[in-house]
Amino acid sequence: MSGNVFAIGLSGLNAARLALSTTGHNITNVGTEGFTRQEIVQKPAVAQNTGAGFVGTGVEVTTVKRLYNQFLEIQRLNAQSQQSYLDTFVTQASQIDNLLADPTSGLSPALQGFFTGVADLAANPSSVPSRQSMLSSAEALQSRFQAIDARFTDLRNGVSGQISASVDLINTLAKTIADVNRQLVSAGSSQVQPANDLLDHRGQLVTQLNRLIKTSTVTQSDGSFNVFIGNGQSLVAGDRVMTVAAVASPEDPDATDVTLSMGQGFAVLPPDVLEGGELGALLSFRDGLLTDAQNGFGRVALALATSFNTQHRLGQDLGGSLGGDFFVAPVPVVRSRENNTGDAFVTATVTDIAGVSISDYRLAYAGGSFTVTRISDGAQTVAGSLPQVVDGLSIDIASGTPQDGDSFLITPTRYAARDLRVGVRDTSKIAAAAPVRTATPVTNGGNARISAGVVTSVADLPLPAGVTLTYSAATNELNVSGAVPGAGPFTYADGATISFNGISFSISGTPVEGDTFTIANNTAGVADNRNALLLSRLQSTNIIGGTTSYQGSYSQMVSDVGNTTRELQVQLQAQDTLTRQTEEAEQSFSGVNLDEEAANLIRNQQAYQASAKVLEIASSLFQSVLELG
Repeated sequence: MSGNVFAIGLSGLNAARLALSTTGHNITNVGTEGFTRQEIVQKPAVAQNTGAGFVGTGVEVTTVKRLYNQFLEIQRLNAQSQQSYLDTFVTQASQIDNLLADPTSGLSPALQGFFTGVADLAANPSSVPSRQSMLSSAEALQSRFQAIDARFTDLRNGVSGQISASVDLINTLAKTIADVNRQLVSAGSSQVQPANDLLDHRGQLVTQLNRLIKTSTVTQSDGSFNVFIGNGQSLVAGDRVMTVAAVASPEDPDATDVTLSMGQGFAVLPPDVLEGGELGALLSFRDGLLTDAQNGFGRVALALATSFNTQHRLGQDLGGSLGGDFFVAPVPVVRSRENNTGDAFVTATVTDIAGVSISDYRLAYAGGSFTVTRISDGAQTVAGSLPQVVDGLSIDIASGTPQDGDSFLITPTRYAARDLRVGVRDTSKIAAAAPVRTATPVTNGGNARISAGVVTSVADLPLPAGVTLTYSAATNELNVSGAVPGAGPFTYADGATISFNGISFSISGTPVEGDTFTIANNTAGVADNRNALLLSRLQSTNIIGGTTSYQGSYSQMVSDVGNTTRELQVQLQAQDTLTRQTEEAEQSFSGVNLDEEAANLIRNQQAYQASAKVLEIASSLFQSVLELG
């Protein structure tokens, strides 16, 4: 009898000791990140059949288990991955927002300063200081474009560096998880006898990995984890690890691709595959907001240079020569894919600045046809040959021959701000005047007058000789004399536009028989400001997309970036709350509560003391038996 009581007391003593150890382990790890509260699992020992019934023989401790809930962990991981994504995206987007919206260092002040200089030239076309002021403001605008673009480039390079750093850390964590898997299998960890602290360590590694890239896991029968990233790409399978790498894109050297080892080779993981976490945010930011903002900014520079040059070439400088390009206009950049097998050299030129979008394009050759894909929305144009015009771009092969599978990346606007240059250095080369001059002789009998005229093309200028329009009352026509083949006669209508040889004008009023109107080359245009006025009006002309001005396009871009940033900040605030709630829910189940553990200490202490008392009584009984002898 005393032996049975002794065994019962000893089992209780051991159970209480294990409970005290587990409680102490919980208390000492209250500040350990990723630690899961543990508790012992007890069951009654096998009862003994005494003939008079089954008598208990004490207690057994079957295992020490973690208070772990897989569903709460999945919710927390999803929330943390999304929070890391938003936090990283907001940090990057805020840099663009601050760059573009700054009232001092943004583009708006420099753009306004440039057109103020153009307006000053229009008011004083013969003034050398006014001309020099316009050149100086143009150079300041060039510097501002280049400085902002350099910041875009810094952001792009910084993102590439962060992508590489994230990939390195992902590989490190994956290898460590595989090592822990190996240790768990070696330790014989199972659901019955789990290696709790190793499981916590592995769970913390998965949490760290999940902050970098959205992560999911599948537990194997041997206790190891299979880890998947993004939308299901295998990273860890037991103790085997796939290697992630950050490599320069063969299509775009300014971009970094993420690849995953696949047997003997590797596969490029598209950005939309790598969802969530810091890495997912960096890729989404680079290919989305950053590219759109840099391309949109470059489009303003390209539109300014192209349209300003077009109008400047229609003018006349102080020396009487036709105007040249005021800016060295940027040209679209075309890159051949690194593994192309053909030797085709592809070019792209702007044919209609109003049609140019902010998207990049991919030209692919296969089966004898060319496919141009607008990357922003995937819209495709298929052609059997080049040149082909797409969105205001003429795409052609300058030399060589493409082979099946060859691909080319076309970036019409990304580098335009970087490449913008002021082409005029001599103030006398600014074409402020118009190359033609009209006149109404004072000897005319009627009151009709000819307008100053607008030049729309200089292909047929300068005029070989003076041109005279003579009014015939009998036919109500204006007959053209001079070396202008094929021009006229023109039926007269009051105020109607008359055009020939790239010159447009109107005659208003009532002419009489024999009235003449003359058009000649401008030989005294020093004080002429007609082209300068037209250059000044470009500031408010809807050139970009045919719907907005330079400033309007820039302001819209600033607004879009600001709205996106603000929207992400609001999402991040909401996600912070959601993440905190999921963490609190998991902690309420799995975390260490010191008040609860203090109560457990007292209860386990009392259980230990009571079991010790049982042993004491058993010993006393045994002593009494001995004394009977």
